[in-house]
Amino acid sequence: MSNSHDTLEPKDHAERVALFRAQVLGPLTCTQLDRGEQAALLRELSERRYRPPGAKITRTFSVPTLERWLRHYRKGGLEALRPEPRATGHAKALTEAQRELILEIRRERPGASVPLILRTLSAEGRIEPGAVQPAAVRRLLVAHGLGRQSRSRRGTSDRERRRWQAEKPSHLWHADVCHGPMLVGEDGEKKIPLRIHGFLDDASRFVPMLDARASEREVDMLEIFIAALRAHGRPRALYLDNGSTYRGEILATACARLNIKLIHAKPHDPRARGKMERFWRTLREGCLDYIDVRSSLHDVQVKLLAFLDRHYHHAAHGSLMGRSPAKVWSERESDIVDDDELERALTVRADRQVRADGTLSIGGQDWELEDGWLANRKLTIARSFVDLQRPPWIEHEGKRLVLRLVDPIANGRRRRAPTKRTRTGIDAVDFDPNRVRVEQMLGRRPRGGGQ
Repeated sequence: MSNSHDTLEPKDHAERVALFRAQVLGPLTCTQLDRGEQAALLRELSERRYRPPGAKITRTFSVPTLERWLRHYRKGGLEALRPEPRATGHAKALTEAQRELILEIRRERPGASVPLILRTLSAEGRIEPGAVQPAAVRRLLVAHGLGRQSRSRRGTSDRERRRWQAEKPSHLWHADVCHGPMLVGEDGEKKIPLRIHGFLDDASRFVPMLDARASEREVDMLEIFIAALRAHGRPRALYLDNGSTYRGEILATACARLNIKLIHAKPHDPRARGKMERFWRTLREGCLDYIDVRSSLHDVQVKLLAFLDRHYHHAAHGSLMGRSPAKVWSERESDIVDDDELERALTVRADRQVRADGTLSIGGQDWELEDGWLANRKLTIARSFVDLQRPPWIEHEGKRLVLRLVDPIANGRRRRAPTKRTRTGIDAVDFDPNRVRVEQMLGRRPRGGGQ
């Protein structure tokens, strides 16, 4: 015996829609009408208002829509009136790469409208003009949580954040170090740390310099920074984290002399360095994840440069509205730094005490002087970080006295000067009566002609 509360309902929403469509067609599904009567009834039905399943408002259906439903019903019955499932995905006129680019643009530039995105990509040759309708792109964005409503709710920080960007290329460079996988030495046992030093231009996302090293000292950063300045000119500002690599006095002094503003991000705020972190993620996914740990630093460097030149610099970038970093970077105005200016900016000086043996310690190494008369004196020592292989020097009374590394073995082989120099004339005889008497007592002939 059936329960009085049991009801017979459509098994799913698609069947509910099919039943609704059959009800709209009404007499057309069970009565044979001539062409004129059918046309008149279709027009009458198209003027009525209906509430589809799940809809909150009523609507009308056009005559072509009703004719299509009727054809399907006569061909396949109620099952043919079920709505066809939508194909997965959106904006099908676009390739997968084009869809990903549009999504990336919206993530990077939440305020960019769909028409602006499409116009920019068309102007850049990234998509064909008119290849996709704005409505299809909006559905794509909504499906990925990037619609206007979802964007207004984004942001979990307890303080307001605003998107910012340098006005032009070379106005601001980011600098950072990325830790790569440990490399294995030629002996198969020695582990070599991989540290990728990089500079990123804020406005263009171009990478002026990328260098693979085994350490992240301040001197490493300085060498790479000098190479970037020589190749691309100076930026107006450097944006750095608070690591010891970027907190040294030499870097601060050099930037002040070169008129480069030094900016450090707030501590414990990784989101403030989001642009650099985004590049590191791209580098990992496109290059570092495929590095063989048996590679040398030179091998890694070659792969890094190949990734930049063949892919990253020429690929469409979401934050640039589909333009490539290389193209935006090419529009910059270079501020060239000559070698003399670099030399002045990166020469540091300090006062040091020379030891009694004519040596002094600089950079953890012992250096020595040729001029022994400067021993035990406090002198001004200078060193240039433009070329770390160049030895330091002493600046004394307008002269530059170059130092050399102490080599105890070489010093041991040096020929000593005689204890007494050869003298002639009046200086040839020592006036030492006591010595003369002693030698006479011993039956010796006095030296030096003494009597």
